[in-house]
Amino acid sequence: MFKLLRSLSKLARILRAPALALVGFAAVSTVNASAAEKIRFAVGPFQATPGDTRKAYEPFFRHLAAAIGRDFDLVVTTDWAGIATALANGQVDAAWMGPWGYVLANKEGQAQAIATVKYDGKPFYHAIIVGRPDLQIAKWPEDAKGLSISFADRGSTSGWLIPTHWFKARDIDPKTFFTYREGASHPANEVAVANGQIDLATDYDRNLRSMIERKLIAADSVKVVWTSDPLPNDALVARAGLDAELVAKLRSAALGIDEETAKMLMPPHYTGWVPATHQSYEPIEKAGAALGVIKR
Repeated sequence: MFKLLRSLSKLARILRAPALALVGFAAVSTVNASAAEKIRFAVGPFQATPGDTRKAYEPFFRHLAAAIGRDFDLVVTTDWAGIATALANGQVDAAWMGPWGYVLANKEGQAQAIATVKYDGKPFYHAIIVGRPDLQIAKWPEDAKGLSISFADRGSTSGWLIPTHWFKARDIDPKTFFTYREGASHPANEVAVANGQIDLATDYDRNLRSMIERKLIAADSVKVVWTSDPLPNDALVARAGLDAELVAKLRSAALGIDEETAKMLMPPHYTGWVPATHQSYEPIEKAGAALGVIKR
């Protein structure tokens, strides 16, 4: 009898094992499903520090997440090219990024622009080069030859792509024409010129205005020596393969932000979004192709 009971007990344990395994599998699946509901956002180095960028841009992403009924993560990157890689690798679902960064993301992983941001009601901006206010530059760029200049990182539209393309179109290599360096953020470029650490630096008009308004630099501490043609503003970008219904909801949530709502959700002067497609960024793509960085 004792042997029989022991055998029955052993059999019961064996029969229970698959059930326990299934329960465990169900629990893991539930956790994974819950994690999949969180949408992953990214934003580039728009402000002087990652903390400043998060504070300025997180309300907008919180609004998008609420509109689609999901929790969210927000990654603040220290360069623009990194977002393109994250989108291509599926580490990020959607991002607010500069035009050139978007084109790189499209080429690297078929990410798609779904909206273009408006700044003071306009969906475009300008690349600029600023210089020390005491510089005597009557003829640009001839009078600036040999001066020190700081370009931004190679994922930046206004800080690298557009000025590089402008110089190369005139058979000027900025690396030999100037005392050249690259890789700084836009705010760092402005501060370096304002402090007299460097003669010239690339930037964009929106950033210069913002830094003066926030008293990060004095208005008379730099002067604009070159301005580009109009460029399409930053893009709201969705990774390839993101559910089409979800993309539509994200686009709708962004386009639904009017000027008054933008004051609560977005940094100063941003006034909403307009629809965009890849074609909206064709001028940026052409510049990249002309430099041989991408193929069309």
